[in-house]
Amino acid sequence: MSPYFAAEDLSMFGRDPWWLVVVKAVFCFAFLMVTVLIAIVMERKIVAWMQLRIGPNRNGPWGMLQSLADGVKLMLKEDVVVKRADKAVYVLAPIVAAVPAFMAIAVIPFGPSGNEISIFGQRTTMQLTDLPIALLYILAVASIGIYGIVLAGWSSGSTYPLLGGLRSCAQMISYEIAMGAAFASVFLYSGSMSTSAIVEQQADRWYILLLPVSFIIYIVTMVGETNRAPFDMPESEGDLVGGFNTEYSSIKFAMFMLAEYINMVTVSAVAVTLFLGGWRAPWPVSTFWEGANHGWWPMLWFVVKVQLLLFMFVWLRGTLPRVRYDQLMKLGWKVLIPVSLVWLMAVATVRALRNEGYGFADLALYIAAGVLVLLLLSFVADMFRSKGRDGKEAEGAGEPAAFDPMAGGFPVPPLPGQELPPVPRRRSRGERELVASGGPDNHSDGSLDGKEASDG
Repeated sequence: MSPYFAAEDLSMFGRDPWWLVVVKAVFCFAFLMVTVLIAIVMERKIVAWMQLRIGPNRNGPWGMLQSLADGVKLMLKEDVVVKRADKAVYVLAPIVAAVPAFMAIAVIPFGPSGNEISIFGQRTTMQLTDLPIALLYILAVASIGIYGIVLAGWSSGSTYPLLGGLRSCAQMISYEIAMGAAFASVFLYSGSMSTSAIVEQQADRWYILLLPVSFIIYIVTMVGETNRAPFDMPESEGDLVGGFNTEYSSIKFAMFMLAEYINMVTVSAVAVTLFLGGWRAPWPVSTFWEGANHGWWPMLWFVVKVQLLLFMFVWLRGTLPRVRYDQLMKLGWKVLIPVSLVWLMAVATVRALRNEGYGFADLALYIAAGVLVLLLLSFVADMFRSKGRDGKEAEGAGEPAAFDPMAGGFPVPPLPGQELPPVPRRRSRGERELVASGGPDNHSDGSLDGKEASDG
């Protein structure tokens, strides 16, 4: 890391002829669409493998064309427009959700920023364009897509879609702040908001090693941003009947599904660019192969990293159950945001000390001292908290707290310190047949009700 902010050189961008810009834009669109088709089949295959099922195996060889068949089926289904819906907003919402999902890929580098490749005899960069504030552009575009979900829930004229849209809005606010703090950490450490410059700064070490807390925070927030399990609150079918897209069908429903998977690809590409070295070859390959980071090879490393992160999405869905909504909000506001802000201050402090000329040993000493102080404070706070809890338990040990599970008209679980009343149960047959002086006791033991006793 250089002691001063990097002065990014973006002069190689904006020189392509118009036809080459069109070719690059079409490639970005095709890359997203093909990756989505692969991701849908991969998800269904992997989840089936995890659940010991067969999975799709009818459309195409080994069922590899299942996602294409799903798209054709959705386009041919009847397009229903709800009578009570606000038709203009109802039709516009899927477009608002899908279009921003394509936009962030424009500033993602697929290869080096130099003129490494030739397309129809024209030397060009492996990136559509770049901006001095590319990270802010990505953050802004990611925030626009949420309006499509909110408008879809509101314009449907139904209760369940409205609840799904409101949940999605609250979820976006909760996780967007932590995501912005993770972006800010990368910006402070690299000294640039340009995506190509950030990848260039990772020539020696990837930022997953230098900024591990930012990487973990971004991974959690990107799962929440894309409304994927275990954070799929806006469309949890168990309690919202599909969520914001309940009243949508045919191609409009397909656009919501497309937006979700394209957002998965986009956030995975951003994670690769910011923390996993971007288009750079992984460590073992880059040590013995000098040409691994030149020519068309960087695109291969980039695609492999994106596919690994997409596999992580599927792995989470097949492994973790959906969290409760209060747990989702608590994780966002009480864990991710405080941790991201503290980590951002730590990164800013390290950056300021490096700019002042402090060495690595001094920085490690200061960081270790700060960590020890925080651990000591947390230990003291836990001691006082445990003493107060033990005192309260000692005071209430004599008489257990009364608890009525049906006090509010519906069953509720007991709070800490409360016990459920014993459940009356009928004794087993073995307990009722008491053996006395060589023979079973055929008299009733009182565990049966009056009718059963009289019948006996």
